[in-house]
Amino acid sequence: MRAPVRLGLFGLVLAAVFAASWGVAAAIAPSGAPVSDAAQETPTDGHDEHEGEAVTDAAETPVDDAITGVSMSSNGMRLTEVTAPVAPGVEGTLAFSIVDESGHPVTDYVESHEKQLHLIVVRTDGGHFRHVHPTLEDGVWSLPWAWDAAGSYRIYADFTDAAGGRPTTLTTTVDVGGAVTPDRTTGEVRHTTVDGMTVTVEGDLTAGEARSLTLRVERDGEPVTTLEPYLGAFGHLVVLRQGDLAYLHAHPEGDHPEPGQRSGPEVGFSVTAPTAGRYFLYLDFQVDGVVHTAQFALEAAAR
Repeated sequence: MRAPVRLGLFGLVLAAVFAASWGVAAAIAPSGAPVSDAAQETPTDGHDEHEGEAVTDAAETPVDDAITGVSMSSNGMRLTEVTAPVAPGVEGTLAFSIVDESGHPVTDYVESHEKQLHLIVVRTDGGHFRHVHPTLEDGVWSLPWAWDAAGSYRIYADFTDAAGGRPTTLTTTVDVGGAVTPDRTTGEVRHTTVDGMTVTVEGDLTAGEARSLTLRVERDGEPVTTLEPYLGAFGHLVVLRQGDLAYLHAHPEGDHPEPGQRSGPEVGFSVTAPTAGRYFLYLDFQVDGVVHTAQFALEAAAR
């Protein structure tokens, strides 16, 4: 069995958003009528989340002050209204723009992890997570889209603009019409099975402290040592705080894997939970050319 691959915190973008209703319409018109609303804007501190540095030092900065912007607008840019299909199962297009303070579309981006923009979509109960990559044309980001289920969804656009070199995560909400069956799972979820593989998370979270988490991939009780590079890393981890869905995105530190390089069965991340409470975790990893997503839930203890 190969030694664990130790991974560092590759980026931290966390923010509390309004807990009140976002005032989103019940559905998105197929003709492209926008549905979204703004969250509270919180300024970022300018650290590069894609260069292996944490945006704060938890030992020196109060946790509340360390939370950076996850909002509809930040760093002089704004996420526009999102258009998408009207209901689950309807094929269509999901589209939006990033605009500057003058309302002009931002069209020049810095590639990070092999993409200019990473789009995270998740229902507000933590289900139906997707990490995808739209394409940019004439200032509009878009990709083919169909919703799996009704409900209220959070959308995160994670990017770095070329003009300012500012790593930014902007977010908004979209409501999808139809009957909703919410996920009412409670407590911790440390084991999950995805596509015939069992993934386990080891380690604990403590509010305001950087803690190590190790995720282990097995198939039929045997370690999987053929994890492949995906978007320049052996694993991508998104962490969302239950309730307001404050956002954290962690990546491996160090050099990018070489083509053909393999790793596993363990990948590790350093994660700092801003507060006590329950967190959703989503691990993207690739085996045999296929990307898999494993979902967990952990409780962060009070400091």
